[in-house]
Formats: sequence, C-alpha cells, structure tokens
Amino acid sequence: MKYFVALAGRTIEVDVDGPRVTVDGAPFEAHLAAVAGTPLHHLLLAGASWLLAADGSGGRAEEGAWIIGAAGERFAVVVVDEATRDLRALAPPPVAAPAGGTVAAPMPGLVVRVEVVEGQRVEAGAGLVVLEAMKMENELRAPHAGVIARVHVQVGEPVEKGAPMVTFDDAEPSS
Repeated sequence: MKYFVALAGRTIEVDVDGPRVTVDGAPFEAHLAAVAGTPLHHLLLAGASWLLAADGSGGRAEEGAWIIGAAGERFAVVVVDEATRDLRALAPPPVAAPAGGTVAAPMPGLVVRVEVVEGQRVEAGAGLVVLEAMKMENELRAPHAGVIARVHVQVGEPVEKGAPMVTFDDAEPSS
C-alpha cells in the first residue's frame, strides 16, 4: 500500500509491501511492533532499532495527523494513503481556521516548561509548553500564528490527556 508522509515541509512517498518498505524509491526491510499497554512502538528499519512514541491525534483535527517522538525529538507528521490523497485533491480548498482555539495535552504528563505568557504574539510553530511523558520531553507548538489569551498550566503541574494547555484569542490584534 502506498502512503504519503508530510514532514517538515516536504512529502515523502512510502510504499509498504509486508516487511519490504520503499521510501522515496529506496528499498528497506522494516518491522514495526506495538509495545503492549503503551503508546510506544518498536521499529526495526534497515537493521537499526528505534523506539517510537506515537500519538494519533497529532494535536490537530486533521485526519492522519500524528505526533511521533523518537531519539529525544518530536515530529508532527500527516500520513495519508493514496486514495485519501486523491480524494483530497478533488475537494475544494479548506476554509482558513479562525485564530482562536485551545492547544490540549496530547498525553498525560508533567509540565516542565511554559514558554509563553498571556498577551504574547506567537508565530505558527513557536514553542508553547514542554510536557514530560514517559521520560521524554514533548514540546507543544503553536498550530497557527496568534495571541496567547490564556495559559492554563504552570511548571510542575501534572496534566491528563486532553487538558487545556494554552488558548489563543479569537481575533488577531489590530495593528
């Protein structure tokens, strides 16, 4: 089955045929196994072993959005199969989302850093809050540019999955 993975501003074509995976034309042997009772997965790719933390909500409403933690880094990816990609190409362009909204905790954890204050203007992708979960630090980033209306958490506070972390204003500030 063919998938398209959007990561860091580029799209990577991945073709999966059992343990054989082709990534942008390069073949690899791959095995992926869930670690029972956790959001972790073990990936054996071309002889290298990786432990991945995967959150299927991706912190976004978009279908196929994932947050992947690996080697101390956190990546936002969107994965769609070929049929979904073709259907999306036929759909009308999406209407821009309003500037407001709340960024929620993608998993339970402990707040280790709050990088914004109320009233602060942030750009899309700016760091908002760092959450420690399963001994990994996960930085929650701004889904869009806007102004911070409310910071719901403080350093040292434990949070549950889905807890509000930061809320954006509904409207852009006037210049």
